[in-house]
Amino acid sequence: MIRHIDINADIGEGTGNDAHIIPLISSCNIACGGHVGDEISMRETIKLAKKYNVKIGAHPSFPDKDNFGRKLLTITKNELTQSIYNQLVAFYAVAETEDATVHHIKLHGALYNYAAKDAPTADAVVEAIIATTIRPVLYVPYNSVLHRKAENLLPLQFEAFIDRRYTSDGSLVSRSEENAVIHTKEDAWQQLKQLVEFQKVTVTSGVEIPLVANTFCIHGDHVNSVKILTYLHVQMKANNFELQR
Repeated sequence: MIRHIDINADIGEGTGNDAHIIPLISSCNIACGGHVGDEISMRETIKLAKKYNVKIGAHPSFPDKDNFGRKLLTITKNELTQSIYNQLVAFYAVAETEDATVHHIKLHGALYNYAAKDAPTADAVVEAIIATTIRPVLYVPYNSVLHRKAENLLPLQFEAFIDRRYTSDGSLVSRSEENAVIHTKEDAWQQLKQLVEFQKVTVTSGVEIPLVANTFCIHGDHVNSVKILTYLHVQMKANNFELQR
């Protein structure tokens, strides 16, 4: 039996790898100005995604280019709502001029992690999306605060990470920790296989915990992203996995 899976990646972030990554994934999250990105980069990346029939998503962040959106930013809820709204509207405008359908939204970095556990931050995200009047799928961690806040308001897909380690409570290991990122292609494949086949992940303590997901992310700025994705495709073929295009 063939298992069809969605692999997504964060792109449009100036790494220079996008043209190598996009043919190997089925959906992409394009930076839209919060942590990096502008109209030119959004347009180029959308065109590349269309070329390979990859689903297009917006990748909003805390408005924090200095820290690449990876640090918690202290701003008011209204300021955050407005920033996310502005990022989405800018992205939608470019997508419209390229006759591209926006399939989903996936938050970036610290905003992703904080909205997963902080109710006002999750509210800001949901309110910003609703204010645009467009309703793409929202990629969220299963059973997170953002999941519960967005449920019944937005279409959802649940996400897990191929290249990040998890703690026993199901959250991502902080990037400040040495073991936060999975670096080898073999370990990345084992995590993806475990997630797909068993809806479980082995956490840093060595135990398995349940983790429901139907889209699986690799970071485009991971130094080994292309090598990992190439290896995943070899293993996927051998194990009857196919990309969901």
